[in-house]
Amino acid sequence: MERRAAVLGSPIAHSLSPCLHRAAYRALGLSGWRYDAIECDEAGLAGLMATMGPEWAGLSLTMPLKRAVLPLLDTVADLAVRVGGVNTVVFRDGARHGENTDVHGIVRALTEAGVAAPRSATILGGGATAGSSLAALRELGLREATLVVRDRSRAEETAQVADRLGMALSVRRFDELGAALDADLAISTLPSGAADAYAEAVAVVPAVFDVVYAPWPTRLARAVRDKGGTVVSGFAMLLHQAVRQVELYTGQAPVPVDPVRAAGETELLRRSARTH
Repeated sequence: MERRAAVLGSPIAHSLSPCLHRAAYRALGLSGWRYDAIECDEAGLAGLMATMGPEWAGLSLTMPLKRAVLPLLDTVADLAVRVGGVNTVVFRDGARHGENTDVHGIVRALTEAGVAAPRSATILGGGATAGSSLAALRELGLREATLVVRDRSRAEETAQVADRLGMALSVRRFDELGAALDADLAISTLPSGAADAYAEAVAVVPAVFDVVYAPWPTRLARAVRDKGGTVVSGFAMLLHQAVRQVELYTGQAPVPVDPVRAAGETELLRRSARTH
């Protein structure tokens, strides 16, 4: 029986996940596995999942499905409960199990860049990735962090994540950004282009993780490099969270990271060349 997995979201055509997962299958010698990108919004999620038979091994979810899927699951890993979002569904023994591999992706991305023990950190933006970033910082040993948002009402969900993780969270607005940049690490969870206006200010932080991976480098990444700082791309997070998903879907570990990384980098170069 062919085994299947897919990434769901809307829009989803741009997703790099099929490239990464298929490269992992090739590296593992899994010829009977298929991975697709499927357009699906919140309204269609329950109906789509109801059609999935025993050939399905797992799903990768983008926002806003990471929260919408929670009521559709039989079990949810403790970490995903604390973060408040599931980006990975594993079909196992007739049940739907929810995991969060984003946290693993962030920890691995920072660690391989040499940012494994920051003493202080500031997160820009209050969306779902901010919650995963907090959990990653907790795994790296931090008990407190600063969150910068447009207005304080946008910090509510991330503050709840901090409470569940046992972390102290200081909240500032972007017009108070300067006071939040005395840190070892800044994590920008802002969408593409949204951090441009703050690039020069944030570049004073010695290490910056920008969750954007295309187009790359971002203005923020260039500003940090120009000042001699360490830059971590969102591609590294995407790579490592995808590798962990493949391990969960297939039961095979470890998945060789290098061929998956090479496939993703090649695809990003191809896309970049096509848009120039």
